[in-house]
Amino acid sequence: MKRVAFYTLGCKVNRYDTEAMMAQFEEAGYKVVDFEDKADIYIINTCTVTHQGARKSRKITRRVKRRNPAALLAVVGCYPQVEPEEVLESAKVDLVVGTVGRSKIVEFVEQAAKADKPLSFVQAVEEEDTFEEVKLEEFKGRTRAAIKIQEGCEQFCSYCIIPYARGALRSRSLDDVVAEAKRLTKHGFQEIVLTGIHLGEYGKDKSDLNLEQLLQELILVEGIERIRLSSIEGTEVSDELIDLIAKSDKLCRHLHLPLQSGSDKILESMNRPYNSEEFKEMVTKIKSKIPEIAITTDIIVGFPGETEEDFAKTLNLAQQLNFSDIHVFKYSKREGTPAANFSNQVHSKVKKERSKQLRELADKLASDYQQHFLGEKMQVLLEERDYKTGFLTGFTDNYLRVFVDATDEVAGELVEVKLKEKEGKIIGGLED
Repeated sequence: MKRVAFYTLGCKVNRYDTEAMMAQFEEAGYKVVDFEDKADIYIINTCTVTHQGARKSRKITRRVKRRNPAALLAVVGCYPQVEPEEVLESAKVDLVVGTVGRSKIVEFVEQAAKADKPLSFVQAVEEEDTFEEVKLEEFKGRTRAAIKIQEGCEQFCSYCIIPYARGALRSRSLDDVVAEAKRLTKHGFQEIVLTGIHLGEYGKDKSDLNLEQLLQELILVEGIERIRLSSIEGTEVSDELIDLIAKSDKLCRHLHLPLQSGSDKILESMNRPYNSEEFKEMVTKIKSKIPEIAITTDIIVGFPGETEEDFAKTLNLAQQLNFSDIHVFKYSKREGTPAANFSNQVHSKVKKERSKQLRELADKLASDYQQHFLGEKMQVLLEERDYKTGFLTGFTDNYLRVFVDATDEVAGELVEVKLKEKEGKIIGGLED
């Protein structure tokens, strides 16, 4: 039996795509092994959001060839989609596949194994107009299962390469999403995470479908206890969606809304679809209807042209909105995007200092948010053991990470705990 190993870089969508490819190989009779084990085939699912992502992708491919020169090496995903020739030239790659065609990955690998030269199956992604369906039964080693419902993005933020790598919007059919959710619940998954490249645009490429309709159908699926949304634009959070989250016990009280900057000048330069006041109004509306909701965000510091005044506006808005967590990113110049050619690039030392200041604020806001729930009883989905503390860890529906002193028998289960704080961590005591 031939052995195949995977390495995944990047986002939740990439992790979903890797799981789907693993399932195809297993169905074809291959054995999926850990990446550190010896394998006949290595598949690297790449990221190219930043130049560091592309560089790391190259580093992993070279590492594989040094370790096992005789193995077949396939590089797939965003990096070869954008730079297929660079991938072929940068390492001894046997096969490249872009962001389309991964439903045929086994067939492509078997063709590459017989070929006397590297093969490329990178297709023009802009020509794709349908969602590439790949059946997935379960997520290995996880208690939460992601379901990819959508592909592509047409926002074209000035710093982002993803629209060029992923193509136009393509939504998965409602029936296929619901069918996958039902299959996953049969394998014991109690929480599903809806993911996509531009989640809030789900259904926009069809005449009679939207995200709210899909959620209403998923709420009815027996066995699903939680439905979580991955990142969604604030401009795409409808009143209907807010009402659904407020009223349903299954929809998690957590929204990840990327802000990126608190400066209107920088938002316009980024080609973001809102200004700071519009974003603030949306967050205020959401919190008025769902007071305990966790709202997390992404913020980029050091975008070209960002002055101290611009950064101060970002700090001020983040403070006002009381995010429960902030993912801070130092701007990374990505060739192939408009922002890479902008003047007034910000010095790395300035980016580092601004990142430090924003992370300090993020830590304070996260701590303030956690304090509201100490002493309360909440349900936690226990996922894995933290080997530093020896406790099982998991998340509440509003994305508080909780440490619970419990046996492995309850891993993967929803348990009710009473929250308290110890040494900066939220500790949950099991309720009898």
